[in-house]
Amino acid sequence: MSGLVPLALSLVLGLALPPAPGAAQAPADFDVTEAMVPMRDGVRLFTVILTPKAAAESLPILILRTPYGTRGWAETPRFMDAFKELIADGYVFVIQDIRGRYRSEGQFIMNRPLHDPTDPKGVDESTDTYDTIDWLVQHVPGNNGRVGVLGISYPGWLAAMAGINPHPALKAISPQAPMTDTWIGDDFFHQGAFRLSYGLEYAWMMEETADESTGPRATRYDTFDWYLSYPTIGALAEAVGAMRFPTWRNFVAHPAYDAFWKRQALTTYLTSVRVPTLTVGGWWDQEDM
Repeated sequence: MSGLVPLALSLVLGLALPPAPGAAQAPADFDVTEAMVPMRDGVRLFTVILTPKAAAESLPILILRTPYGTRGWAETPRFMDAFKELIADGYVFVIQDIRGRYRSEGQFIMNRPLHDPTDPKGVDESTDTYDTIDWLVQHVPGNNGRVGVLGISYPGWLAAMAGINPHPALKAISPQAPMTDTWIGDDFFHQGAFRLSYGLEYAWMMEETADESTGPRATRYDTFDWYLSYPTIGALAEAVGAMRFPTWRNFVAHPAYDAFWKRQALTTYLTSVRVPTLTVGGWWDQEDM
């Protein structure tokens, strides 16, 4: 999977963000198809597949799974810019809306924990990745049965989840600035220091609807001043209706580093590496390396 490190900046600016609007067209050198890929519990995930038209040989598949929407990814120059080096290497590119987001079916759960191993019908992001890979290698023409997964931030965490009980066709993953432990050192709490604005606004964006949401509307020009205008976090939550968001309710119920957060922490279940793994991070990343 050459070219991943040079892509870090462009991917941070692109893959971790919602698709930009515009009148861009599909890249001329690729056939673009859409599919509803079935999971083991019957839920179907919306998937965009870009296959090079002039491939002289069978190609590996490179997957990006995202909660931020696939709309706009089968377009140029967005696609061509984000994957420039990898396009030159030769891949079938796959971009997928995860469970419960955008055009995929099912329920979205923030950083969905691993399912109970005693439940044969249990699902999580690892099983969804496994089922996606299994479908792709069987149904996408011109693939060579070798698959890689990459992503940044939330998609980086999803790439890491692909490495848990990996599909035999999975040959490499690259979690880049992944959400590793959202209580210790990561997005929501920093060693216990709750990030109020980020916690509220991100939960709102991800859980108000299946698509992106704009978040709370500050009634003052200065957002920091708007937050300070509420005497307590409870008063803020009541005023904006934050308790309707599952993640906010989890903040309230689990302010300390308890079993809930430990169950979600990547390091508690990704304890060994079964496929070649390239991790990418920066000292100043929000997701502390």
